[in-house]
Amino acid sequence: MSTENLPQSPEQPSRKPRVAVVFGGRSSEHGISVVTAGAVLKAIDRTAYDVLPIGITPDGRWALTADEPERMAITDRRTPSVDQLAESTEGGVVLPVDPASREVVYSEPGSVPKALGEVDVVFPVLHGPYGEDGTLQGLLELSGVPYVGSGVLASAVGQDKEYMKRVFTSFGLKVGPYLVIRPREWERDESAARRRIVDFAGEHGWPLFVKPARAGSSIGITKVDDPSGLDEAIAEARRHDPKILVEAALRGREIECGVLEFEDGPRASLPAEIPPPDAHAYYDFEAKYIDSTPGIVPAPLTDEETAEVRRLAVEAFDAASCEGLVRADFFLTEDGEFVINEINTMPGFTPISMYPQMWQATGVSYPELVDLLVRAALRRPTGLR
Repeated sequence: MSTENLPQSPEQPSRKPRVAVVFGGRSSEHGISVVTAGAVLKAIDRTAYDVLPIGITPDGRWALTADEPERMAITDRRTPSVDQLAESTEGGVVLPVDPASREVVYSEPGSVPKALGEVDVVFPVLHGPYGEDGTLQGLLELSGVPYVGSGVLASAVGQDKEYMKRVFTSFGLKVGPYLVIRPREWERDESAARRRIVDFAGEHGWPLFVKPARAGSSIGITKVDDPSGLDEAIAEARRHDPKILVEAALRGREIECGVLEFEDGPRASLPAEIPPPDAHAYYDFEAKYIDSTPGIVPAPLTDEETAEVRRLAVEAFDAASCEGLVRADFFLTEDGEFVINEINTMPGFTPISMYPQMWQATGVSYPELVDLLVRAALRRPTGLR
């Protein structure tokens, strides 16, 4: 692959662009982020790019980690951690804060800081808060370092399911019935907040899905069949986020569609269908990642339905001002209407994840997908655009 048109440092001879793969993080999705990073590190073209793996520990330390993708896999039904991969228990990596420099520095207590060289682009495979939600994207904007994926606004909108739904509604996309309970409502009158949920169920029926408003990978979500399970579901959601979202159950098929940014704009993949998992009440974390419940790719839809969901996926991508990649999740209701459930601005990206599988079915292999995302990031400037 030619790097002729990629940016080069004027002070140095021609070199390969350097990609920092940043993973792990402080959210409850830490382990899945590490698994994703392992897949990206294994797939990225080392003849075209130099690679620097940087892990963020659960307590927020930026660590230099081993470039060993084989150690970044789920084993014995447990996800890996950055702490297991870090080359030091104390050393830290510091990204540049001056847009005039892209030099990354590594330091340990009592040692002289060591320059690790310049970084041309960051591939942030972080999921959830403190990474996928615009926080890391803001840091990279301040540093002037290009990065894969959506910017600050789209990342924040894509993380907060309340405002995501508000944006979609304002653009004419149909969403299902939902209710938001904010932290102050719990603090002011917990019983009144609970009554709001019960009243919502009285209007829309049971079951309900109670979930953290700003989390992913189906972590913290509970399907509640009747009022007896409500208190436990609320406590579980609030364990991950003080703001919770309550959604009415929609009768229909779960359909997903990937969006990828090409030079001529975003395009949608062939869609996939998520069948109801046999051993799980719904498509939860274990069904997705531990038991690897298979999706159907491509989804068995009519040509008209396939065209419509692909159109809506790109529309959702544009509505939230996304960049790079998105997985858009829909319900195809019994009356034949697509209702958007959510988007993920950094979706599950392991080889068994639905986003890469959908693009594989569309003709883009996993290594090609990684390359297209890096190239899109290198084309795009930081700052207002």
